[in-house]
Amino acid sequence: MLKLCVGCDSVEDLEEWIAFRLDERRRDGEPVEQFHTTRMVPTRGAELTSGGSLYWVIKGNVQCRQRLLEIRPFTDAEGIGRCHLILEPTVVRTDWQPRRAFQGWRYLKPVDAPADLGQGNAALAEMPPKLRLELAELGLL
Repeated sequence: MLKLCVGCDSVEDLEEWIAFRLDERRRDGEPVEQFHTTRMVPTRGAELTSGGSLYWVIKGNVQCRQRLLEIRPFTDAEGIGRCHLILEPTVVRTDWQPRRAFQGWRYLKPVDAPADLGQGNAALAEMPPKLRLELAELGLL
């Protein structure tokens, strides 16, 4: 599944936000789990929770993923149906893959998913985010 990572400028921003939210939940005595809230419930939930991941589009590129553990529909305080996508808090960097902006999410076929950064590309993860973005915009990543 593809989703825009609104409010994050880099994978590092996403990782910091996840750590902040987990600490906040721990302090508040809530279950320490990471989730993303959506308005709609994915219709292909069984596929997604059977080893699938949520691939995050950051600044126009798929840059990372999180394994999707569970899908929990719920009704919010205003009576509107929503959904929590329960995610493994570990962020896995991927090869960058350009994507145009879109609303909601998109299903991603496994053959179209970007590969995880392997041992040979580990240096890419160490590059400053701005440099990675510039190289990606030039088509070099």
